[in-house]
Amino acid sequence: MQEDDRRPKTEDRGPKTEGARATLDEALAIMRDLRARDAWDRAQTHDSLRPYLNEEMHELDDAIRDGDDAAMRSELGDVLLQVLFHAIIAEERGTFDIGSVAGSLVAKMTKRHPWLYGDAPGREPWEQMKAKTRRSLADGLPQGLPALHRGLRLQERAAGVGFDWPDVKGPIAKVREELAEVEAEISAHGAEFDTHGVPSLDANHARLEGELGDLLFSVVNLCRKAGVHPSLALDKANAKFQARFEAVERLAAERGIDVRTAGLSVLDSLWDEVKATAFPRISQT
Repeated sequence: MQEDDRRPKTEDRGPKTEGARATLDEALAIMRDLRARDAWDRAQTHDSLRPYLNEEMHELDDAIRDGDDAAMRSELGDVLLQVLFHAIIAEERGTFDIGSVAGSLVAKMTKRHPWLYGDAPGREPWEQMKAKTRRSLADGLPQGLPALHRGLRLQERAAGVGFDWPDVKGPIAKVREELAEVEAEISAHGAEFDTHGVPSLDANHARLEGELGDLLFSVVNLCRKAGVHPSLALDKANAKFQARFEAVERLAAERGIDVRTAGLSVLDSLWDEVKATAFPRISQT
């Protein structure tokens, strides 16, 4: 069998695939009918739908984070609605339709896997493949990406052209170097940075901001080389901290302690108690 013979063929569809196609056709028919007969749906444009797509993506992310299959199915449907909505609006404008959207996906996936659907002798790293067609490092990278994820993608792209450490030891050393520079900046102007969260916004603050940014960027690079997505790692750390502190609040309430006036030593003692009892498996952090 030739490599490109492995590509899935439409004539190989089974009953489940045919049923899914019929359901998709029904969804398209409903969306076209809404565009024809409902005033709100008819008024929508690509631009007006942008906030709804963003909201649906966040709701889907929540469902995935919660491991809720029923919610995930529902939210994926809402995301699909947005895809169909945009495709139908484009169809009305005569620019593209859902078929060409799916066609571009098929073409992209086969192109991205030439070792499966082409003549490539072996798998080539994705960023190395993409680097051959990019005009610059940030070409095609969305401006609105969250900073943590954008940092990761920039680093991945730089690694795709060979600008990378050979192993995780390099990023570890870089984190130490950047932390030392942060410490030096704080040592030089420590009193000025003791602002209780109110930035001074002067030249010294700008330098510290730059050093802390370098430190964060180096931590992102360490995550990348270690095979950990920094956004997911931070999201889980946020959830862990929230769960622990809410447990501290409950424990304080049970003992008649007001967390707002208890003071650091009392809160720290409650924190250690929570770590040792409610979260024994992660008490070492």
